[in-house]
Amino acid sequence: MSWTEPTARERRGLLTRTESVTIVGASANPARPSFFVASYLLSSSRYRVHFVNPRLDELLGQPVYPSLAEVPDVDLVSVFRKHDDLPGVAEEVIEAGARTLWLQLGLWHEPVADRSVGAGLDVVMNRCVKIEHARFAGGLHLAGFDTGVISSKRADFA
Repeated sequence: MSWTEPTARERRGLLTRTESVTIVGASANPARPSFFVASYLLSSSRYRVHFVNPRLDELLGQPVYPSLAEVPDVDLVSVFRKHDDLPGVAEEVIEAGARTLWLQLGLWHEPVADRSVGAGLDVVMNRCVKIEHARFAGGLHLAGFDTGVISSKRADFA
């Protein structure tokens, strides 16, 4: 079996059926992409959000698990790890019984994708789960993020 990139409709379907997102490689550093994604998912999605990092105990008021095997309900696993770690992470994701392996922007590993698809997982590579969620939830538009902060309407300073 080999991996083929899911279409936008398929990615939307994956995110629609997802109940929990586990971020492997979550960081407490606000400058790291995983922290930004974690903050967004906690504040702007319906997902139960879990974090995996053996060096942290808590992140954004949530417990952090030392390994994926200890996460209570694994559904979609969003991976923020270096390329060389991906085969081992994929094995952990398969063993945990996840439905989706999601490799964040910049991560592409076709043997990992093929192995994961062969084990029955859906796989997304080189895409940000936050950006995709925002796009499908109406929070990302052609001009960028819809924060509601910038507007063409003049402020009324009466």
